[in-house]
Amino acid sequence: MTAPSRIALVALGGNGSDASSERQQAVSIAARAVAVALEGGPDVRLSALYDTDAYPVGIGSDFTNAAMAVPTLLEPEDILARLHEIEADAGRIRQKRWGPRPIDLDLIGLGDLILPCVTTQSAWRNISLEDQQERWPAELILPHPRVQDRGFVLIPLCDVAPDWVHPVLGKSVRQMCAELPADQRKGVVRSDRQEA
Repeated sequence: MTAPSRIALVALGGNGSDASSERQQAVSIAARAVAVALEGGPDVRLSALYDTDAYPVGIGSDFTNAAMAVPTLLEPEDILARLHEIEADAGRIRQKRWGPRPIDLDLIGLGDLILPCVTTQSAWRNISLEDQQERWPAELILPHPRVQDRGFVLIPLCDVAPDWVHPVLGKSVRQMCAELPADQRKGVVRSDRQEA
């Protein structure tokens, strides 16, 4: 008997070019690769594309961001390995935390899975911005410890999984997005130039 699929939530972004059209093309190509790599079938959902301010400020060009909801039977470590392969194929070289990158793929959540445990997930969720720039976990943390803080992730996620509930915080994507401070929503603009 086959295990039921879970919905993998994937955030996509890239700032490998100053040209918005080139960034959008890179994200669109990566989205197609993610759908195939995660064996998502016909039920894959892709958000609109959003042009977003560079994060953190000063790291390079602005970003184009999107999100996907992908039904998959893959285990989280396999998903992460496949996302890293797609990044490498797009030319990403991991030299510096939060450095410029042609494509960045983050596994945000996988159903209601918590990895490795609530205590560790919560510890990483609560570290300061300064510590985030200097430290990163050696293991996969799910849900992604910063999802609740980032407009450039939550706003696209609202397009594809507004009702997904963070299994530690007990809040939906829609609720977390509504609670974002104004400065986290500012600068996240649909590629058709409508405010998000």
